[in-house]
Amino acid sequence: MPKGTIPHIVLVLNGPWAFPERLLALLAEADCIIAADGGANHLAEYGLYPHVLVGDMDSISPALLQSLEERGCRIVRFRREKDETDGELALREALALGARRVTILGALGGRIDHALANIALLAMPALDGLEVSLFDGLSWVSLVRREAEVHGQAGDLVSLIPWGGDALGITTEGLAYPLRDEPLYAGAARGVSNVLLGERARITLREGRLLVIHTPQAHLEAPDA
Repeated sequence: MPKGTIPHIVLVLNGPWAFPERLLALLAEADCIIAADGGANHLAEYGLYPHVLVGDMDSISPALLQSLEERGCRIVRFRREKDETDGELALREALALGARRVTILGALGGRIDHALANIALLAMPALDGLEVSLFDGLSWVSLVRREAEVHGQAGDLVSLIPWGGDALGITTEGLAYPLRDEPLYAGAARGVSNVLLGERARITLREGRLLVIHTPQAHLEAPDA
């Protein structure tokens, strides 16, 4: 695919899939799928294959790797001794392809160090201005640098968590517990479990960064659906 022409790239990492039916529905909407090493194993379980495979190939099934090579999948190999995780390399590949929106699956759950590192990828400077989020089948996680909107249904949970320090000058619209040019301080949990009043909320901030965690009420009422 030519660079700069891919509206939505979905990355599949090697973390656990707790709600596969929701992840599969999202994959069906993808314009391009990039697997980070063992993430390809998840796809293969459901008869899916990535357009691009990235990583050091220490987690993918050898038989699957051979099958992808035979299918003509683009494979970007790295040595095992490297500074980046396979997830970071896959995200950089998505940027190189010119993605305008990136959704990352298999990034949460499992090892806590991997989950935190994957969340930290949202702060990558190159992502400024792009729509990038993590999705585990229950909640969406994104990072707000200046302003953002959350779209959902009344009753959805929306948590705002300062990332990398205090977040200052926060103003919200459409949330049950509004902030009006107020701070959220690092180390405090004030922003957890706000509630969406309608189908849309708007969040702006003057300084700092905010993690926004959106959990649809429907996912909580029917967690296995």
